[in-house]
Amino acid sequence: MYEGDSVMLRISKITFCILICMGMFSACSDSDGENTKAEAIPVDVSIVKLGNVSQLLTYSGDIHAEYEVKVFSKIPDRIEKFYADEGDPVKKGQVIARITATTIEQGVRQAEAALAAARAQEANLNLEFDRAKRLFGENAMSKQQYDAIQTQYEAAKAQAEQAKAGLISVKSQLRDAELTAPIGGIIGQRFYEEGDMASAGMPVVSIVQMEKVKIVFDATEEDLGKLALGQQATIKVRSYTDQAFLGTVQKISPVLDPLTRMAKVEVLIDNPDYLLKPGMYAEVSVTTGLLSDVIVVPRYVSIESTTLEKIDGEDQVQKNYYVYTVEKGCAKQKKLDVRYVNHKSIAVNGGVVVGDTLVVAGQNNLRDGLNVSIVKFEGNVL
Repeated sequence: MYEGDSVMLRISKITFCILICMGMFSACSDSDGENTKAEAIPVDVSIVKLGNVSQLLTYSGDIHAEYEVKVFSKIPDRIEKFYADEGDPVKKGQVIARITATTIEQGVRQAEAALAAARAQEANLNLEFDRAKRLFGENAMSKQQYDAIQTQYEAAKAQAEQAKAGLISVKSQLRDAELTAPIGGIIGQRFYEEGDMASAGMPVVSIVQMEKVKIVFDATEEDLGKLALGQQATIKVRSYTDQAFLGTVQKISPVLDPLTRMAKVEVLIDNPDYLLKPGMYAEVSVTTGLLSDVIVVPRYVSIESTTLEKIDGEDQVQKNYYVYTVEKGCAKQKKLDVRYVNHKSIAVNGGVVVGDTLVVAGQNNLRDGLNVSIVKFEGNVL
């Protein structure tokens, strides 16, 4: 054996002994304080860092069109024809449907005839009255005769005006036979079919404007102090699970319901592509504040535990959050001193510090003091 080979062999043996010793000294202690060498549990880890946590209030509710109007028929008669169907865009004043109005059309003709007769009578009495004025001025007619003709003429004028008003009224009724859109928008619903009998108590169609939609939800008295106009909101619906829509708090009711002690809050969302539709169920998260430069732990890495604790002499349910860190190859369970929790992150005051090696996967297989083997290192806990 060459001298170089002998030196290398001695170095290898020394290195191996050092590794064995390191393994022995780094072995985690069991509950009795004795060193144990159990099989290491594989985990993924990340370094705890400072970050920002959004303070959120989460609610649920139905989506509504920003504006929705229902169009009723003033004439309780049969629907003759529809000119627009569900989903069709309509302009303000556009004819949507026509109601059968045979009786009203006959009434228009009668009113026109009555007006023509009244005007003819007025014209005839006008001539008589002009003649009476001339004769009365020449002292060829008594005052009594003059007054009688004048009265007949004034009555004829009034009858002509009455006939004119009657014609205007019946023509207005005839115009009501054509249902027109009071606003521009989209036909949301059609409640009848052609041939159905329209009634005053049920709308014929509804028209919605969907360029913007709104969500109305009830906020508790406690939450009202955190809500303000203009706050940003994130909206999610089941139809688009991978997409979030942004809105703003538009209205907050100035009064609370005395029965529920809750107030109506309205969030308005831009909807240019009409993806959000009235009637959809949505979850809305309103951002009420931001915690900056705090220790942040992802909520999914924590182990949540609910306990009954005595606080101020009363039993109260408390939720505790635990995480595992890795120290010298061992798992260490830490109870978090929680400052704020949302659905994604936990802002903590203590329990972990910046720079700790945090277990982010495999924590459910751990207990305090077990050996761990780091499989993957994630650069960011957020």
